[in-house]
Amino acid sequence: MRMRWRAGTFHPHELAHAEALAGTPLASFGARLAALVIDFVIATVLYSPFYIAVDYLWQRHHGTAGQDIRIVVHFDFHEIWSLAFLVLYFGLSLYWGKGQTIGKRLLKIRVVSLVGDRITLWQSVERALGYGASALEGGFGFLQYFIHGNHCCVHDRIAETIVVKERRPAKAAVAVEPEEPVQDES
Repeated sequence: MRMRWRAGTFHPHELAHAEALAGTPLASFGARLAALVIDFVIATVLYSPFYIAVDYLWQRHHGTAGQDIRIVVHFDFHEIWSLAFLVLYFGLSLYWGKGQTIGKRLLKIRVVSLVGDRITLWQSVERALGYGASALEGGFGFLQYFIHGNHCCVHDRIAETIVVKERRPAKAAVAVEPEEPVQDES
């Protein structure tokens, strides 16, 4: 049954899709944490060459002639470039991976939209930005996994997503022809 939307009235747009997800097994906290750590390590490894190149070019262009170039790689959460890189990594990899980053794929979990069939680019970026909100106040936003009925952290609720165990593809039914009974010729 499709509801007609009227301006000025509440429209429960996610009901139909959320109902379709009823009974889907949710990912464990351990799997989600491990996936986040794996993705964070990958993001750091990918960020390092970018940082080295930019720092080298900056020092070469603005440095004093004859001085050695000294590059110190650090991943600082207060630096705009590292934050932007993290948001791009988590947002784009989640979107391009159709709900799975590399870490989530390895742990066989997937982010699923509560409002549509597929996670959107905006939801992916919202979720990546929401990691910052989850990390505030000593990581309490992540610990809300244990409080919320559907095991949602702050970033899940911001982006209207849940994290589920990956469904195994259905095995193709193999047609086996029954063997003919063997008749005893005695």
